[in-house]
Amino acid sequence: MKVLVYSDDAGTRDKVRQALGRRPAADVPFVEIIECATEPKVHQWLGSGDIDVAVLDGETQPAGGMGVCRQAKDEVYNCPPVALIIARRDDRWLADWSKADAVIPQPLEPMTVADTVAELMRRRSSTRLNAK
Repeated sequence: MKVLVYSDDAGTRDKVRQALGRRPAADVPFVEIIECATEPKVHQWLGSGDIDVAVLDGETQPAGGMGVCRQAKDEVYNCPPVALIIARRDDRWLADWSKADAVIPQPLEPMTVADTVAELMRRRSSTRLNAK
């Protein structure tokens, strides 16, 4: 499965990539991680239909992950599940507004990242099976 990771911070992208490894859980497929640092590239990938799960950094500048998520959920047909990285606990309501499927709090804990993405991968797999 392809997992898109969007952040303008290479360190954040690296932490997510390391947390996921080749496979975030034993019962999910191997992952191919696609890294993006710019909003246009994220929309290009999400619009392609090739992404299974997206992890978006809410603190990315100039286009934060929350706005990108909201736009994708409104405009991309069959938008993949999105996990939103939030810096403050109070940002959870913004994650709800953005229609994110899950949140990952900062500082990033590898087990939390892996568990969250694995759950979204399971959800995406079941959605695709039901669509067939």
